Amino acid sequence: MTVIELHDEAATAAFATRLARLARRGDVIALKGELGAGKTSFARAFIRARAGRQEEVPSPTFTLVQTYEMPELTIWHFDGFRLRDPEEGWELGIEDAFRDGVSLVEWPERFGPLIPMRRLQITLEHVGSPGAAPEARRAIIDAGPQWADRLAMLAEA
Repeated sequence: MTVIELHDEAATAAFATRLARLARRGDVIALKGELGAGKTSFARAFIRARAGRQEEVPSPTFTLVQTYEMPELTIWHFDGFRLRDPEEGWELGIEDAFRDGVSLVEWPERFGPLIPMRRLQITLEHVGSPGAAPEARRAIIDAGPQWADRLAMLAEA
């Protein structure tokens, strides 16, 4: 497990941008955290970095999924907050997303066993320490072996 301190929203966006450069087809990135922890901000920065432009990135809270066609792959942005049952994930095309695209999944716990073990899990939490900026976050990264080399590259950047 790795912990990264993100002192403000710009640091969160920079972290998402670095990670976006390392993502590959079939990657699942699970974004955990309470409401307002920065999951959508992270996803927005990730998608814009991969697109190479100021892409419009609305929160998928009500649509449950948004897709972004990139030249080399599709990014699927899921939000499980409103799921009543993990099985609803199948209706969102989660199987295709996990196989063919890069998937950013907010509220992954709502998808239950549909979220693969091979995921990169990032838990965002408020820092809440004295003197910290209101937008200061901590990213707790839990990754499987398929991410080890890439995360080492991230640390070197």
